[in-house]
This record gives sequence, structure tokens and C-alpha cells, in this order.
Amino acid sequence: MPGDGAPPIALPRDYNAAVDLVQRNLKAGRGEKTAFRDDRGALTYAELAERVDRAANALRALGLEPEQRVLLCLLDTVDFPTLFLGAIKAGIVPIPVNTLMTTADYDFMLCDSRARALVVSDALYDRFAPILAKQPALRQVVVSGSQPVEGRHLLSELLAAAAPRAEPAETTADDMCFWLYSSGSTGTPKGTVHLHSHLILTAELYAKPILGIRESDVVFSAAKLFFAYGLGNALTFPMAVGATSVLMAERPTPAAVARVLTQHRPTLFYGVPTLYGAMLASPELPQRGEVAIRRCTSAGEALPEEIGKRWTEHFGVEILDGIGSTEMLHIFLSNRPGEVRYGTTGKPVPGYDIRLVDEAGTPVEPGTIGELQISGPTSAAFYWNQRERSRQTYLGPWTRSGDKYLEDEDGYFTYCGRSDDMLKVSGNYVSPFEVEAALLAHASVLEAAVVAQLDEQKLVKPKAYIVVKPGAAASPALAEALQGHVKSRLAPYKYPRWIEFIDELPKTATGKIQRFKLRARSTL
Repeated sequence: MPGDGAPPIALPRDYNAAVDLVQRNLKAGRGEKTAFRDDRGALTYAELAERVDRAANALRALGLEPEQRVLLCLLDTVDFPTLFLGAIKAGIVPIPVNTLMTTADYDFMLCDSRARALVVSDALYDRFAPILAKQPALRQVVVSGSQPVEGRHLLSELLAAAAPRAEPAETTADDMCFWLYSSGSTGTPKGTVHLHSHLILTAELYAKPILGIRESDVVFSAAKLFFAYGLGNALTFPMAVGATSVLMAERPTPAAVARVLTQHRPTLFYGVPTLYGAMLASPELPQRGEVAIRRCTSAGEALPEEIGKRWTEHFGVEILDGIGSTEMLHIFLSNRPGEVRYGTTGKPVPGYDIRLVDEAGTPVEPGTIGELQISGPTSAAFYWNQRERSRQTYLGPWTRSGDKYLEDEDGYFTYCGRSDDMLKVSGNYVSPFEVEAALLAHASVLEAAVVAQLDEQKLVKPKAYIVVKPGAAASPALAEALQGHVKSRLAPYKYPRWIEFIDELPKTATGKIQRFKLRARSTL
């Protein structure tokens, strides 16, 4: 189904994304307004502009040239927007990476990207130390934070020594701007290449008309800045309108998030389904009167209907569930304020076209499950060094998502699972997400994941992995009760034949369940 036919936003050919995001706020007279607030203090838009220029000059002084790469492994502090935008202004390509990866993952990313420089938070340096000497392309290592490392540059010193004004690189809207590595929910990460035009287009197409972000907002994203979702939430969107963004370096536990919501009182809160579920189960969940939230969003995985309804009941605020991807940069399919249908991912964001296709690539009829494909102006250019994967994903104007969806008669799209997660049981397709949603409606279930397993006749049947809520006890009796609970809500052939209780589900740092790891545990 197409969007509403809205034309793409026109940008000049000569365009630098960092210059746009910074200068629009200075020109609007917001220089003294707080742009970012982190655990150490606040930074105004004028102070940010100077820091960005100093970062651009510092990177140039280290010998980096336009189109060379700099890997950023930074916690969510003001150093992230400083370096990310400073690199872009200088025409250097920043690559923000997941701060929760292993040394082997970072070794792969440094080698794959051929980054000439690394900027890393001091708390994360030890994960890089064993591999730095063997990087053939790496020339400079910079440490962010207060803990110096012998033989390495300290970011604060480089910024202090750099000139406070920088000339922007002569870039175009179609120049390579930044990369993001895919989260790895299906295996090896892929370097996803985005252009200068993509950042502001996500704000113009989604943040302003759908989310309704405005200058007076204070925003907080539990999804971190290295994540495509978090990058838009906490950097691009607030800077596009002159709002204030609250950054938190620590992991977004329910307790930590509750503290931010009550102390800083953000008006926009961006979360992921696993966090919403964990917060609702937490004794530290704030009361409605303790927060100032006017709107919430969810992405990363489909939001279970039960969680959305319980959140709205508690806070009186809707969660706008949507889907985006590293490949498309941000949300292209979303629920709208006042039109939320929990259990669905909403309708296409204007400016994006959506189609569902079968295995042969032929569009399916409404009411039929198909693979979701997207056409829109923020699609990545390609995967770095992965020609065949690029050819499989980017099909002319269309980008394959790998997700299975169903469109109803009202134009709402319902998530059915990843293409490789779908189960065919008794000749019928079964959506693992549908079974998981039914399990999550049980009072004892905190998290659930469903995968395929073979029975004694070598036929595919659903198996569920369950994390119980605090205070609930895993037992054969509970397993039997959960099976009956699913049977009462879904067609009988969809119920999980086996239930295994585990302490936690394997997830990426962005909260996506890694079902391929669960499939490996099952006897397929």
C-alpha cells in the first residue's frame, strides 16, 4: 500500500547535514537554549556549534581527510553529537557502533570499515586495547572521558587545542555521510551506508507530521544514539525543531529510566517493547502524576497489544508503535496519535510506499501475509563490502525488510514475524509474534519467544521460551496453564507444544530477540 503521495522534501544539491542541523537553531535565535543534557551537565545550541567546529578541526589535525572513516564507540554523552556532527561537517564519515559488543565484534568493524581513527569512551577502551596494534588502517585513537590512556589522545585536550570555527566540507545531499552497522539479530553485522540527505528527511517525514515533535519538547530516548532509532530520537529530531534532548550514559534499566522520567520530566519518551514490558513489571514504575510524558513511541520489534494497553491505562498516554530499520534509518510505518490500534504497526508514513509480496515478488491481496518492502528517500545506498547482500536487499527503488506482514481492510499493517522465523504448522503459516502476544497476556509471563521445533514425526511445531515475572514460579503446572491460555485465544494448531523456562532471552543491545540463537537450541 502506498503512502499519501507526499512529494519528497527538496534539498539543495550542495548540502551538509551537520551544518543544517546546527545552523537552523542559531538562525532561529536558539543559541542560549539547552540542546543536550547529559549526566555531567547541559550544552546550549551555541556551545554545541562551537564544540562541533572544534571537533571538525581536531579530526582534520589528526590527518583525517574527507570520505575517510572514524569509528565512534561512545556512551550517550554530549561527546557523541559533538564528534558525530563534527566529523560530518568536515566531510569525514562517522561510524557509531554498539557500545555493548565484544572485542571480536570491534575487530571485525575496524577491519571491515578500514577506519583511520577511533574515538572511544574511557570506560570501553579495554575492549579495544587487545586489537588496536594489528589494525592496518587505523592511525589515531582518541579517548573520551576523564580517564587518560597512556599514548592515546584525550578528546577534551584535542577540543581545547582546536580552533573554535571550522569551514564545512563541500559535500552534496547525495554524498556518503555516515554508516551504521546492523544490529546482528540475524547474524553478522553489515555496514549500512547513509547519505547527507537522510538525517533531515526522517525528521521532515516522520518526526514533525507523525510524532508531532515541537520546540518546547524535552525528549528522552532509552534507545541509544548508536542505534538508528535512537539517533533520530535523541539527535536528529530534537535538533530539527530546536527541542532539548536528555542523554543517559548508563544502560536503560527500568530503575534508571524511571529516574530520568521523574527528574528531567521529558515530554517525549522513546522506548522498545522489552523495556516497556520490564517497566510495567517493575516496582519502581513511576505514577502518572510523577511524569510529564505527552507521547511515547516504540520500535525495534513489534509492540505486543497487552503491553501497549497496560501502559496507556497506567499513564494515560498512547505508545505510537512503528517499524523502521537500519536500512531505512527510521520509522516508515507507524500508528498515529488518536488512531492507535494496539497489535498493529499502523499505516505508511507519508513519503514512503509499502508493498507486501509473495516468494515470487508478486504483490499479495489484502488479508494475505507477505514480505514487507519499502520505497522511500532514506533507503541506504548499499552495504559496505557486501555486494551480494546489497543486491538481495536493495531492489531498485524497493528495500526488502525481511519482515512478514498482513494488511487489513482499513490499511493497518500487522507484524507476523521475520521471514526466517515464520512457522508452517499443519500446512498453515503461524506467526511466532502472534503466539508470543498471546503468551504475554498471561499474568505470569514477562517475556516470550517462539521458534520452530520438530516433533517425533519430524513435523514443525511451535516451541516457546518463557521468562516469568518476579514472584511467579516456573513449573510444569504453569507450562500446562500457558498452553491452555494460548488455545483459548488462538486456533488450536498454534499453541506451543513445548515450553521451556529460561532466565533471560538472548537479545541484541537494541532489545531485539535473537531467535536464531533459540532455534539453535531447539532440535530442528
